[in-house]
Amino acid sequence: MTPPLVFARSARFLHWLMAVLVLIMLFVGVFMASSVGAAYHALVAFHRPLGLAILILALLRLLNRMLNPPPALPGDLSPVLVLAAHASHWALYGLMIALPLIGWAMLSAGGYPVPLFGSDVLLPPILPRNAALWGWLRLAHTILAFGLFGLILAHSGAALFHGLIRRDTVLRSMMGQRKAPSVSSSQPTD
Repeated sequence: MTPPLVFARSARFLHWLMAVLVLIMLFVGVFMASSVGAAYHALVAFHRPLGLAILILALLRLLNRMLNPPPALPGDLSPVLVLAAHASHWALYGLMIALPLIGWAMLSAGGYPVPLFGSDVLLPPILPRNAALWGWLRLAHTILAFGLFGLILAHSGAALFHGLIRRDTVLRSMMGQRKAPSVSSSQPTD
């Protein structure tokens, strides 16, 4: 089976939706960690269901990826860049799934309820109450969130490298473009 030239429309939609949600989540997490009082509680109330939404969407993305394979990377990429691309994508998926699960586990260990999208329905605890475990999970959640932020920066930098420097098909395939935009012959040349 020949790989597609662009990502499936569903993959592009999920990618850009999650890009926005994950960035919002990371900034909400930073503001939440530095807030007190009413602002803190409002941010927590937003952070928890958004984490659950990201978990569900990440699982949907994995399913979508199995059903709609991504386009092939350019054939002239070095093996190191191919390995870096594959490793970084799987690390992104791993963190988008692990962070919400660790957050849920952390809240469970802390004895905190996890309401389902602002309703009175609560998610069940996935770990027993344990203050020491809560502390370790909180630290892991924080470290992995910073790791995700760094990985997003690297991912964005790689996309720009492909789009602006290499001018290959990688960024265009996520934008839904099959080939490079044509340059009009009526434009002056130097």
